[in-house]
Amino acid sequence: MEPRPASLSRLTMAQVIMPEHTNPSGIMHGGELFKIMDNAAGVVATRHCSSPNILTASVDSLVFKESIRAANLVLCDAEVIYTGTSSIALHVTAVVEKIITRETKPAAEGYWFMVAVDKKGRPIPIPPLIIETAEQEERKIDALHRLKRLKQL
Repeated sequence: MEPRPASLSRLTMAQVIMPEHTNPSGIMHGGELFKIMDNAAGVVATRHCSSPNILTASVDSLVFKESIRAANLVLCDAEVIYTGTSSIALHVTAVVEKIITRETKPAAEGYWFMVAVDKKGRPIPIPPLIIETAEQEERKIDALHRLKRLKQL
């Protein structure tokens, strides 16, 4: 299987936050932000693996950093940081932007672990990741530590 760089699959998705995404105080539900981030991770994993059957196995260290209000824009960035035989790890970040002023703040960050499966739900091989930068190497090592800890749970 031909190795692929993270830059080939990296993606930024944007979503305007509407009132139905918020609680009565006008602040976005954490589950709504999780959904956007999970979608971004799924698209990037699908692009890297060239497989439509990608399942979220776990999410590690999802941290919410900033409240998001209706009419703000969420920019969600996802990047492959590790690949195993059939598993893939991604670093996913969300930034909130006030559309009118273009002021941005980090809103959330987490690590997604996904698995590529066939139509019967069995794991299938995925392309290896080409590490291109020192930062990517650090994230790969971090992902391996996280994966090891998750397997102990």
